Amino acid sequence: MGIFETMSVSLEKRSTMVGILIMVIGMVTLASTDAVSKYLTMTFAVVQILWIRFFIFAGVGVLIALKVHGVAGLRTQRPIAQMFRASMLLSANLLAVYTLSLMPLADAHAILAIAPLLVTAASVPLLGELIGLRRWIAVAAGFLGVLIILRPGFGVFDPVALFPLAVAILFAGYNILTKIISRDDANETTLFYTGLVGLISLSVIGPFFWIPPSLIEWGWLILAGIGGSFAHIFIITALHLAPASKLQPFNYVMLVWATILGFLIFNDIPDIFTVVGASVIVVSGLYAWNRERMLK
Repeated sequence: MGIFETMSVSLEKRSTMVGILIMVIGMVTLASTDAVSKYLTMTFAVVQILWIRFFIFAGVGVLIALKVHGVAGLRTQRPIAQMFRASMLLSANLLAVYTLSLMPLADAHAILAIAPLLVTAASVPLLGELIGLRRWIAVAAGFLGVLIILRPGFGVFDPVALFPLAVAILFAGYNILTKIISRDDANETTLFYTGLVGLISLSVIGPFFWIPPSLIEWGWLILAGIGGSFAHIFIITALHLAPASKLQPFNYVMLVWATILGFLIFNDIPDIFTVVGASVIVVSGLYAWNRERMLK
């Protein structure tokens, strides 16, 4: 191997390591934003919390799109798909924050961790991808993990626990649409439309839920908005620096950090069923990822 090839490999490894670090920061930021949002639901409606978040998100999105692509970054080749995708993410966010007001952080994130496996399953009919028997077994095992957490039929089942499962389904659909749209639109354009659709939708209903915040509460609301916006920027940056196949395992950092924050802030301790179920989901997700990586 020549000196230039060695330097190229070294730079690629460094870029991947930086990408992984930024992805971890993104996951920690997302989990922290969820903790702040859960705290805010004690005082404010979910719609108000997200209205402020999407106001900031839309502003950041338009600045990034203009900086990278100019005015062309605000034009989409897939307007209907962009609106539908953004609506799915908005719905997922509304239901997710509402769920956090009712459930411990760790429990909600444990069930949400099924989302990558749902993407794997949905990729067959929607993207035409081929999935082998072993990955289907991993998907089935992931659902088994969800059942362990939910425990239907055991007298302890709480219907509220179905909410994060619905969020995971919406988030999986959002990810599938992201893959489809990325064939025609730049990531920055998609980021812009995500913020725009969310802001317009929430601006229609937001005034009906408005509670005037105090100065300190404004700080928390803005912090949640900044955290949610920059988490997406961190993730997009990480994907530019490192292959998605190298980054996917680090998505589960969010579950770990959410569990830690739930304990430190809200004194939530997950029960043994949540721990076992979450472990099954994470192991299944990592196995499915590893099989996909080996087959590429």
